[in-house]
Amino acid sequence: MFHRNIKIVLTVLIFAAAVWQFTENNVGNGIFLIIISLFPLALYFRNEFILLAFLQMRKQNFPGAQKWLAKIKNPETALIKKQQGYYNYLQGLMVSQTNLNQAEKFFKKAIELGLNMDMDLAVAKLNLAGIALSRRRKLEATNLINEVKKLDKQGMLKEQITMMKEQMKRI
Repeated sequence: MFHRNIKIVLTVLIFAAAVWQFTENNVGNGIFLIIISLFPLALYFRNEFILLAFLQMRKQNFPGAQKWLAKIKNPETALIKKQQGYYNYLQGLMVSQTNLNQAEKFFKKAIELGLNMDMDLAVAKLNLAGIALSRRRKLEATNLINEVKKLDKQGMLKEQITMMKEQMKRI
């Protein structure tokens, strides 16, 4: 993985080579280099290891996703703010199976840093509501579930919300 600043420098250098090719009347090479310069620029905004971890999560391969996330060294400096949010979000999903204290920290940090999609934010808050419910913090869980309802516009988390409400009634 290249540092985020190296990705920008690489984009600028490839783009400069494209401009040079245009001045040499090699239009085909210039167009090709402009297209190639878009890849490091896209990877600046979407970290390749986070994308690969999401693919592994989609396959329910948690050890594989953890392997890709482990390749990110110093996420505070190597990733931009939104990528740090998704890094913490994925770490929280992984750790939620074993350690609720650590998962709660990861989810809170992910929400603080921000997530692009409302659905990801809803899942993070739903997990936090489950953790709060397991610790018998009913008021916090109720507030989080109400926020999840607002964020879940497609109704994909409706079953999980009803299950949480049933569990709240038992407490």
